[in-house]
Amino acid sequence: MTHSYIAKQTFQLLCGFNSTGNNLMPFRHQLLALMVAFIWGTNFVFIEMGLRELPPFLFACLRFILVAIPLVFILPRPKVPWWQLISYGFLIGFGQFGLLFWAIQDNITPGLASLVVQIQVFFTILLASALFHESIKRTQWIALFISFDGLLLIAVFTDGQTTLPGLGVVVIAAFSWAGGNLIVKQAGKVNIIAFIAWSSLFAIPPLALMSFYSEGWPAIQQGLEQAGLLSWSVVLWQTIGNTLIGYGLWNWLLGQHKASAVTPWALMVPVFGMIASAIVLNEPMPWWKWAAAILIMTGLTINLKTSRAKKLPAKHPIR
Repeated sequence: MTHSYIAKQTFQLLCGFNSTGNNLMPFRHQLLALMVAFIWGTNFVFIEMGLRELPPFLFACLRFILVAIPLVFILPRPKVPWWQLISYGFLIGFGQFGLLFWAIQDNITPGLASLVVQIQVFFTILLASALFHESIKRTQWIALFISFDGLLLIAVFTDGQTTLPGLGVVVIAAFSWAGGNLIVKQAGKVNIIAFIAWSSLFAIPPLALMSFYSEGWPAIQQGLEQAGLLSWSVVLWQTIGNTLIGYGLWNWLLGQHKASAVTPWALMVPVFGMIASAIVLNEPMPWWKWAAAILIMTGLTINLKTSRAKKLPAKHPIR
């Protein structure tokens, strides 16, 4: 099973999502969605490059400093409660990126991390059901168990590059991402860039404290002194490419089209992530990684189709 085959089949599936009913997106908008998926997927390779010279929590802290400090002086604070900004900053800053960077440093390969973190979709569904009483269909439970089988397969075949603690930490990062999703959902229609910028202020303190506590001042000082052009370029790309361009375009597309037309393109993130990791970092791709990828992405696809069907008008109520 080749990289190109997986990418081709996934791309054809996504085009199918966007070629029926009211889910049609103009071709140029599909290209924009594909570009965002490419940015987010290949970003896992850049994260690994940055971690060669910077400790993980310091790396994450620098990322959010560069997001927050310029923009909070330009963009007004979004009209949302302070607790939403604080909670989102902690969950996304420390819970998602801080833990994800820690795991990628020594405990999981970038390609697998890009795949496993996508289970945030199911955590979002489960949390929405528990907190907002949103119903979960039987097919969504089936999709969850299929994807969970993919995680079990990864756990069985953990090796020197991927450890059980690393896998567990990425799962926690996915859970934190899901919590952040629900906070954004509750915030409603706000300037998303302003929301990200102001919430980033509250990502900095926990990341800085964790860096001082777990990495120590000598490691921080050494990281800052030895960080070269590549490392600082990666930090800058985390700010401009991954956050401002990626999230900016993605949320613009969500404002132009139904979520069911845009969100399936996130399926390409682990495809780009695994391919880029294999090509650039020479990450081995044995059969079990592709089998786990197929299981997890099959579950995600079933969930997306189910979510899309729930939004279509029905002649009779579904019980």
